[in-house]
Amino acid sequence: MTATAQAGKSASELPGPKKLADSGALIVGGTAGIGLATARQLAEAGVPRIVIVGRTQKRGEHAKALIEQEGSDVTFLRGNPLDPISANYIAEQAEALLGGIDILVCSTAAEVRPELFSDIPIADIERTFTHLALPSMHMASAVLPLMRTRRQGVIVNLASDAGKSATPGEAVIGAAKAGIVMFTRTIAIEAKRDGIRANVLTPSLVNETGSTERITSGGFSAKLFAKAAQQAHLGVPVADDIAAAAVFLCSPAASRLTGQAISINGGISAV
Repeated sequence: MTATAQAGKSASELPGPKKLADSGALIVGGTAGIGLATARQLAEAGVPRIVIVGRTQKRGEHAKALIEQEGSDVTFLRGNPLDPISANYIAEQAEALLGGIDILVCSTAAEVRPELFSDIPIADIERTFTHLALPSMHMASAVLPLMRTRRQGVIVNLASDAGKSATPGEAVIGAAKAGIVMFTRTIAIEAKRDGIRANVLTPSLVNETGSTERITSGGFSAKLFAKAAQQAHLGVPVADDIAAAAVFLCSPAASRLTGQAISINGGISAV
């Protein structure tokens, strides 16, 4: 049998992409910003069961109520995917609540802002890197075995254009985001035989989010990103723009798309 025939046979044995209307989605970081926008748009697109994860009960309950307006059954789980034990707990609970995790979206944020590397204390480097890079890795580690048992699943991670293009003030941030990009692309290659797709979205500025408010609130980063915004001749994206791309990646329309890092930045750069 030729390699082409073997590949075709392997693909034919997979169950095929699930319709959104038949899927259960786990949105880590789903209580605000891009994560919340993605959860709401997935609900609007017909996903019947959604679990959102965040660290604050009050914010989680508010987000849950917003998403439920779109008609989905929504559960809020309080957890921190930076902690491996918590990541496994989240996956186990979501697997049971959803009847199987078909979609994992990881859109976590960290309380960091761009600073020139020479101004970053050495003691802060590890905290910044791990807070940014590890949640998506921990969640994929917890969820992938569950998806493999069903030989299907979709993972969408959120990173940043800082992981593709060197930007002053983002040496550590960019290293962490580049880690998410390469991690996602690699698991896409490793998991494709099991019918699992993995892609990463890499926005730059995203208006109306806590992260952008933090980095544009003053100092070095405010000047840096004010200049960047001037290059977004198509407009600086908002959370709903990124969410729309995430929903597409989760849908059967993207069933042949995996291992890609997609920039949505209004023209700030082409990376």
